[in-house]
Amino acid sequence: MGSNSASRWNAVRQGGNMFGALAMVLAVTGCGGGSGESNGTPVVVSPSPTPSSSPTPTSSNCSLSARQDWARSVLSEWYLFPDLIDSDVRKSDYNDLQSYIDALVAPAYQQEKDRGWTYLTSIEEEEAYYSSGSTQGFGMLLVFEDSINRLRVREAFENAPAFAAGIDRGTEILAAGRTAESMKLIADMNNDELIDALLPDDGSSRVIRFMTREPVAGEYTFQKTITPADYNIEPLSPRYGYRVFSDRFGKTGYIHLRSFIGPAEDSLREAFRDMGEQGVDRIMIDVRYNGGGLVRTANILADLMNKGREGQLWSRLELRNSKSANNEDFLFGVEAHALSPDKIAFIATDSSASASELIMNGQIPYSGGDTVLVGTNTYGKPVGQYAFDLEACDDRLRVVTFRTVNADGNADYFGGMASAMPNTCAARDNLDYPLGSLLETLVLDAQAWLNYGTCYPPITATAGTQATRSVRRKVPMPKQPNIAQIETPGLF
Repeated sequence: MGSNSASRWNAVRQGGNMFGALAMVLAVTGCGGGSGESNGTPVVVSPSPTPSSSPTPTSSNCSLSARQDWARSVLSEWYLFPDLIDSDVRKSDYNDLQSYIDALVAPAYQQEKDRGWTYLTSIEEEEAYYSSGSTQGFGMLLVFEDSINRLRVREAFENAPAFAAGIDRGTEILAAGRTAESMKLIADMNNDELIDALLPDDGSSRVIRFMTREPVAGEYTFQKTITPADYNIEPLSPRYGYRVFSDRFGKTGYIHLRSFIGPAEDSLREAFRDMGEQGVDRIMIDVRYNGGGLVRTANILADLMNKGREGQLWSRLELRNSKSANNEDFLFGVEAHALSPDKIAFIATDSSASASELIMNGQIPYSGGDTVLVGTNTYGKPVGQYAFDLEACDDRLRVVTFRTVNADGNADYFGGMASAMPNTCAARDNLDYPLGSLLETLVLDAQAWLNYGTCYPPITATAGTQATRSVRRKVPMPKQPNIAQIETPGLF
C-alpha cells in the first residue's frame, strides 16, 4: 500500500503550501494535440511507464528493500533534476519508502525545486479521486486566522457530512472531540489533537461545536455529532460552480473550479455552453483553493477559453535531456462551446498551484494585457509528475519529471505567477460572503478590473508568503495527506 511520510508536510502550512501532481503519465500518442482523443492528448495509461532497468517486486515480495530499489531506479532514469539526486544515500538507513525517497531528492528540496512533490501514494486511491472525485471525511476546507486563532471553513462540499450538518463557508469550528464530554476548544488543541478531532482515521463520529454567521440573521452556535463518510467532490459546485454577471459593461462568465479531475471536463463544457448562449464576453476563473490535478483537464479548460486559436501552441512539457524524446507540445484543440473572451481574470491564492498555474501561464501569450491575477501570489509549482506504478504493491510513485513552458518560453515560475502576470490586484479572501458572489472581495475586485481595467494595490509578495488587507492565514494539513488533501489544501 502506498503511504506518505510525515516528514514531507509540516502539520500546518502557511497558505496551504504542499501540492500534488500536474497529474499525468506518459502518453500513448505522440506530440501535439489539444483536448480530444483524436488529436493526441495524453491519457492516464495502465501500466504506467516502467524504467528500463527497474526491478519489479512481486506480490509475495513487496519488501521495503525491493521497493527501495524500484524507486531509486525510477528516479535515476526519470527525475527532472538528475544532478540533484543524492547518490550517497544508503537504503538501510531508512525504515519506510517515503523517507528514503525524500533523502534521495533532498538536494532538489534544498534548492526549492522539489518541495515534496516526489511522493508515494496508492494506485487505487488516486485513480478513484481523479476519475470521480472520490474521497472520505467531513468534506470541509479549513483555515486558521492567526492573530485571533479562529478555525474557519473556506468551503463545504454539498454531498458531504459537514454541509448536511449545517456547516458552510464562514462557519467557525469552536470545539471538537470524540464525545461531548471529551470535547476540547480548538484554541486549546495542539496539532495532533486537532487532527484526531477533525480527521478520524477509523471513520468514527465526532462531536463538533460550531458557529454560523449570517450578515442579517446574526450568529448561531450548534453542537452536533457528525460521522465522516465517503463522498465525491463535485469539481463545479451546484450552487456557484458557474454563473453570469451582467452590467452595463457586458456579461462576465464566472467559473469556480475546485479541482482538475475527470468529472470537471463535461461540467466545464456545459458551463461554457450556457455562458455562450447568454452572450458572455469576459471570463473569471476562480481557482483560489485549487491545488492542481490532471493536465488533460487543464487542456480542455484552455481550449474552452481560446476559440479561434486552434492549432496554436498552448504549453510545452520539457523533460530532462536524456528523455527529451518525450517532450510534448499541447496545441489548442477544438471545443464545440469554446469562447473568445475579451478579458480574463484569474482569482487565486497561495493555495493555487500546479495545473491552476499552468492555465495562467499558458494564457499570457494570447491575452496579454487583457489578463489579470486577483487575490494573492500563487504557490509556485512550474513542474509536474509522471506516475510510475508498482501494481503488485499498490504503489504509485509520483516523480517530478517535467517542467511547463508557455508559447513565449516562460517557465520556472517557482516564485509564483504574480511576477509573470501582466496585471495583478491584491485582495483578501472574504469568508463572510459566499463564493461566486459580487459581495465577496476577490470576485468584486476581479469584476472591477474587467470593467475598468485597473485595480490597487498590486501583488508584490513572494509565493506562499503573501497576506493582504487581513490577518495571515494558515491551512491545517495532516501529516500523511491523501491525494484529495494534496490537491485540495485544508480538506478534512
